[in-house]
Amino acid sequence: MMDLRYLLLIILALEILCVANGDNLVFQVERRKTTLSGIKHHDHHRRGRFLSSVDFNLGGNGLPTRTGLYFTKLGLGSPKKDYYVQVDTGSDILWVNCVECSRCPTKSQIGMDLTLYDPKGSHTSELISCDHEFCSSTYDGPIPGCKAETPCPYSITYGDGSATTGYYVRDYLTFDRINGNLHTAPQNSSIIFGCGAVQSGTLGASSEEALDGIIGFGQENSSVLSQLAASRKVKKIFSHCLDNIRGGGIFAIGELVEPKVRTTPLVPNMAHYNVVLKNIEVDGDVLQLPSDIFDSGNGKGTVIDSGTTLAYLPVIVYDQLIPKIFARQPELKLARIEEQFKCFPYAGNVDGGFPVVKLHFEGSLSLTVYPHDYLFQYKVAGVRCIGWQKSVTQTKDGKDMTLLGDLVLSNKLVLYDLENMAIGWTEYNCSSSIKVKDATTGIVHTVGAHNISSASTFLIGRILSFFLLLIAMLNCFYN
Repeated sequence: MMDLRYLLLIILALEILCVANGDNLVFQVERRKTTLSGIKHHDHHRRGRFLSSVDFNLGGNGLPTRTGLYFTKLGLGSPKKDYYVQVDTGSDILWVNCVECSRCPTKSQIGMDLTLYDPKGSHTSELISCDHEFCSSTYDGPIPGCKAETPCPYSITYGDGSATTGYYVRDYLTFDRINGNLHTAPQNSSIIFGCGAVQSGTLGASSEEALDGIIGFGQENSSVLSQLAASRKVKKIFSHCLDNIRGGGIFAIGELVEPKVRTTPLVPNMAHYNVVLKNIEVDGDVLQLPSDIFDSGNGKGTVIDSGTTLAYLPVIVYDQLIPKIFARQPELKLARIEEQFKCFPYAGNVDGGFPVVKLHFEGSLSLTVYPHDYLFQYKVAGVRCIGWQKSVTQTKDGKDMTLLGDLVLSNKLVLYDLENMAIGWTEYNCSSSIKVKDATTGIVHTVGAHNISSASTFLIGRILSFFLLLIAMLNCFYN
């Protein structure tokens, strides 16, 4: 069947020729990537097999009253099948639900069909045994009692109590290699990932916002980023810009050229992306806190985690922060909704009625959190809820952990530079574009925003445009 884009181009050309009354017109048409079909144009002139930058299409929204997460679409296996997975910088492996899982979700209210991965359905699939080098390195040594051909197991428990258990396989991962301005080509690489057999909590079959799995962008050798870097296909640098206004956003692996982003050092030898938070400022006043409140021994630093929706603070910090926020509005009464959010009725402009919160980090880098960020609108009009939460996670030495999620990361371009062990951010329009450099050629390419979840709306718009142009063409020939 002819691609809809070709039909549109043909109709547009005919309409222009009609209006010009036969005059010779020459114009160039640049074919651009679209989020409608997910089809990526193949680059016949790519240089070798080196992969230097990758574009991930994003969907979802970080607001707690909407999806509360961001996701992307990946291709796995041969022949390739598509899987929708949550993007999570707070974990390390890619896993998807597998055919062995009897209680895995098969439907999602987010708006896409879910697929169970079948190792036997892919002719490039390979089981990773417990005596495999990958398995030994993941478990810091041989697994006791390991026998040949026994699968290498995995088991992960997330901060909300959800858990996934299964085994590792190797197969082709297909993604979008950046090879031009707003242009990509499909590329694949052999990747080891988890085949999920048992899910619980929000990952189970009863979840309304279920996905096919999770892709972890952590620092460990098991992550997709680390595996691609180990095969010298990418540098360990990636950026994301999570759009909680329109949904979706930007997510790309590659050296960020524009915009420029200031950074703060990552705390070395940590399991997560930890940074040193120095103090918190509310309405121009710095909170008076113990000097070691953000220096938590074995859990030193503040965790930056895109897989978390809200922002969690130590109790002593939370208890100072909330009264400061509501100092301008002493008459407001807070009520608990859904046993987790403290909410209140407010019809005015929150940015005019509440203070800005600034987080100051090592290296003179600050993070500004506006009232419209930390006071999200509830399902009922005129009701606002507080996104700041008391920490529910403790470090090994028993201290409350500081964890910053999408509440403060949304609508900001965040750079993870593992080559230089730094992380940074800047306020940004996440529906626009960024520029990344091709490490092989040095050429700088533009990477645009995506929104997978709006694909159906986009399709309707294109179909309507098609019929309008068709009518215009018919009028041209018959009038």
